[in-house]
Amino acid sequence: MDKMTVPLVWQHGHDSPENVLGHVMLEARPDGVYGRGFFNNTKSGQMAKALVQHKDIDKLSIYANQLVEKAKQVLHGMIREVSLVLAGANPGAVIDQVSVQHSDDPNDVTVLADEAVIHTGLLLDMVHEDAAANDSKPAANQTLEEVLAHAGLTIQDVYNQMTDQQKNVLHYMVGVALEGAAAGTSNGGTAAQSDQKTEGDLEHKEGTEGEMTHNVFDQTNKGTGGAPADKHVLTHDAVKEIVEDAKRDGSLKHAVERYALKHGIENIDTPFPDAKSVDPTPQLDSRRMEWVGGVLNGVKHPPFSRIKSRVADLTLDDARAKGYVKGNFKKEEFFAVTQRTTAPTTVYKKQSLDRDDIVDITDFDVVVWLKAEMRMMLNEELARAILIGDGRDVGDEDKIKDPVGAQDGIGIRSIANDHELYAATVYVNLDDASSSAQEFIDEVVRSRRLYKGSGAPTLYTTDERLSDMLLLKDTLGRRLYNSQADLEAALRVSGIVIVEPLENDPTLVGILVNLSDYSMGTDRGGEINLFDDFDIDYNKFKYLMETRCSGALTTIRSAIIYRTTTGTNVLVDPITPPTFVPATGVVTIPTQTGVVYKNADTNATLTAGAQTALAAGETLNVLATAASGYYFESNVEDEWSFTRPAA
Repeated sequence: MDKMTVPLVWQHGHDSPENVLGHVMLEARPDGVYGRGFFNNTKSGQMAKALVQHKDIDKLSIYANQLVEKAKQVLHGMIREVSLVLAGANPGAVIDQVSVQHSDDPNDVTVLADEAVIHTGLLLDMVHEDAAANDSKPAANQTLEEVLAHAGLTIQDVYNQMTDQQKNVLHYMVGVALEGAAAGTSNGGTAAQSDQKTEGDLEHKEGTEGEMTHNVFDQTNKGTGGAPADKHVLTHDAVKEIVEDAKRDGSLKHAVERYALKHGIENIDTPFPDAKSVDPTPQLDSRRMEWVGGVLNGVKHPPFSRIKSRVADLTLDDARAKGYVKGNFKKEEFFAVTQRTTAPTTVYKKQSLDRDDIVDITDFDVVVWLKAEMRMMLNEELARAILIGDGRDVGDEDKIKDPVGAQDGIGIRSIANDHELYAATVYVNLDDASSSAQEFIDEVVRSRRLYKGSGAPTLYTTDERLSDMLLLKDTLGRRLYNSQADLEAALRVSGIVIVEPLENDPTLVGILVNLSDYSMGTDRGGEINLFDDFDIDYNKFKYLMETRCSGALTTIRSAIIYRTTTGTNVLVDPITPPTFVPATGVVTIPTQTGVVYKNADTNATLTAGAQTALAAGETLNVLATAASGYYFESNVEDEWSFTRPAA
């Protein structure tokens, strides 16, 4: 950062332009980085100047990012600003890491490993501007090279610091000066006459006064009276020769190199510069990630990892309010209460880097890039587990535990596979693109009666499904929905979100849910943490990012899962329920085409038309399943429970 300029601010304040006190010119010296500070003429700048002059303020600190720290030593970084700080606030050299506190969880604080405020602990040296100017004022007999050397610069350094526009202006002025000098000599004038110049002319003198022997912008031989140096010009015949050679060899670069060697051309690499990356870091060929942040931010984050939910069934007749007749016994209300508990599991992402790669890769910070990749992939895996599940086989040791259907209740319960008490499944018959899109829209509107979650839900689906719905047209060829907002209003949802991993399950069409009904809990210390270590045997830096959490829907019937069925299947709706006589305890299984009735506890098929007599206090749970070639509209109204009252 030698010779670069950064802002000079007060107490690292960024909330007001009044905090900018001036600027600092950085200077790299063998023993470290120095800074020359200059106060501006604003009221706050002059006030800060007076404080420094009076020695009320005598210390600085810097803010830097892109830091590379190894073995407690900062080896690389970019200084972004220098700040005046209160005396006594930093007695020595101290590095304060920058931390970010997330708004959704006050305990979730992320420390930025590549940003820090560094307190130098060094005292300021105050130099007045006039004194500094007098110290740097060159003597009258000094040459231009001596003046620049006093400032630690060369003519080439000054030229390299110019912008392309400044260089073009300088080239033009030199050319005008040279033409004027040549015209004056041809008219019988002398070099001394060139002292009489108009504004805008430029003169550079070396050696004897008035004698111009060398110009750094003119390709001439020094000391030969300004004779032009030998120049290599590509004529039309030379170009034809190079092209013909390239046709024979197949490489234009090799043909130009051979021509250069034959004719003594130097700097041949200029037409073929080294390739440069257009992006500072490698691009990641990943799935679309826009939906991930919305899922993780939308769920609740309770400060505990064991999630318990209780459900009281008030649908039974015994739970209804009863009318009272004088003299009769008042009956107690009865209803069933069930509960489920979800325990935490560990989700992690592990990476390693060879130390040689960290040292050799200098065009970007590979460690910071790798950590960002780990966080991005971990977030996607958590969001995927919440919506549709891990997707890996049950026997895969890397699978994130999903307690749906398991007895232990450990892991993250996926919404798409949750119990029908929490997530109803609706089946949609899809055959071709146009009718399937309209059928899906109709089914989303029709099945809304099954949704009992909070507020307006969000529809998660695929990009292909969204495109099919937006492309629907009427009989005149006009679009039914001019925008996605119009479609969302028709579906009665707060938004439609594209989730690319849904494409991995061809039967899954969409998920309707308000994620505020989903809780993802973690205990203190179980939030996302990053660990790193160095394996001295393998010369590798190893990084582990992990979290320990659980997740589950905590509101019943708060999600609707839409799945496909083939176009040849026939819809059975409504499903005929079995009949029951409480006094005799007789359950009669109906006969209905496309429906197979089973004992829900034993999975045994119940014969159509058969009657089962229950003993006093005995219960029979009946489950209806679709026969081959048929399907139900949903899985909500396909199970019944019959209990004969006790004697």
